[in-house]
Amino acid sequence: MINPRLHKQLFLDYGAIETKHGLRTTLNKPERISPILRPDRSRGQVTLQSSSTPQWNSQKGLWEWWYWAGYPVARTDERPAGRVELPHYATSTDGLHWETPSLGLYEWQGSTDNNIAPAPGGMKMYHVLRDEHDDDPQRRYKGMFAGPGGNGRYPAVSPDGFDWTLIDTSPIPSRDTSHLTYDETTGQFLATVKLLTEWGRSFWLSTSHDFVDWTDACLLIETDEIDRNNRVRRVLAVADDPGYLTPPAVDNERYMAEIYKMSVMPYEGLYIGLPVLFNPSARWRTHNHFGINQTEVAVSRDLCTWHRVANRDLFLDVQPWDGVRYDTAQLLPCGRPIVRQDLGEIWVYYNTCRFRARREDVAEEHRHYFDEDLNAVALAKVRLDGFVSLDALKNGTMTSKPFLLDGGDLRINVDATNGELRAAVLDAETMQPLPGSSLTDSDPIHTDDLNARLTWNGTRPPSHDRPIRLRFDITTAKLYAFWLAD
Repeated sequence: MINPRLHKQLFLDYGAIETKHGLRTTLNKPERISPILRPDRSRGQVTLQSSSTPQWNSQKGLWEWWYWAGYPVARTDERPAGRVELPHYATSTDGLHWETPSLGLYEWQGSTDNNIAPAPGGMKMYHVLRDEHDDDPQRRYKGMFAGPGGNGRYPAVSPDGFDWTLIDTSPIPSRDTSHLTYDETTGQFLATVKLLTEWGRSFWLSTSHDFVDWTDACLLIETDEIDRNNRVRRVLAVADDPGYLTPPAVDNERYMAEIYKMSVMPYEGLYIGLPVLFNPSARWRTHNHFGINQTEVAVSRDLCTWHRVANRDLFLDVQPWDGVRYDTAQLLPCGRPIVRQDLGEIWVYYNTCRFRARREDVAEEHRHYFDEDLNAVALAKVRLDGFVSLDALKNGTMTSKPFLLDGGDLRINVDATNGELRAAVLDAETMQPLPGSSLTDSDPIHTDDLNARLTWNGTRPPSHDRPIRLRFDITTAKLYAFWLAD
């Protein structure tokens, strides 16, 4: 049986659904706000990205964010021209508008009046996580760093996010991208790391309860033949549309799609993943620089077995070129989405990039962006519980799996502003409505409500000593979740 008193019952998989008819499982597109953080041209920055999401500091009452900013470096006898990326720090009271306080910790371009937050020993900072559960204030912040080339993840701890101590432990194997999450349900840290399989770049999981000893990585998610076929369709959809900027080259080779990265979000008894699908379009150095990166949604109930949701529809897809947008080639979530209960929303911070190519590979009229601002960080917002909904274009029904009705209110997250939702409480074995709890007794819902109360003739159904099921009758409406509340 399911347990809607312990967790909301969502519809990313069939875990709560016994049967459904006339309903479509819909992956809901987010509202996008772009950009919210971009290179500071007054300081000479040309790139900006992050592999961490903002962290709430309960003591300071504000959000903290660590990110990289890139500066152009002139060619010398010792090195070619390029960019140097340095870790930076920003704060915010609302998660939308960001300040860059002067830290005075690192001299750059002849001054320490900057917000650069140096990593230990010149390593590259990948992830910063504020840990409110650790009793030791000297370990309040957990971080992961990498050496040259970005390979391997070295755990470190800090009292403030600036003064880091590397932990005496073996590095976690990973290639150039990864994510770090704390799982409140199991009390363990989750490191999702990039390693290879026969399908190319794939994502693996290493876990730790103490941030010192980490398990060997196990495979989470890789691509398959469906992704290979989707790659062709997705590349051509962009290449054949003159409104899009990417990709700069397309050939007819049959490339594999690959999982470029995946962040993980524990949520209501599920694990929601945001896998990024790299779809190469042409060959250059093993086709790494030509293509597009777009984001899907995946779900797991045990962290081991994962399923892509809603027929692998795209959650974050590249956008047409207008000379202003950043999200035209790469869309890479920064990390775990943030649940904003105060706003009734889930926020997904993500990296955007105008090109996935070298400067010399793009059209000449676009090359100046490589010297100005090539990428930025944006925000995507979905309603609470709202990644996936059951949608009735006309009429549809859904019957839940059985559960115990031991008192309390039955609640739903629903948008029925253009239609109607009714429900019946059924005996799980006989499938007959409980007295006074049929569809005709149901008080119809016609509103958009994150926390609507189901009633029958103005009251909630009584407790029942045997398992029950809910049947929903939905007309031109969207159902996101149901649960039991006191």
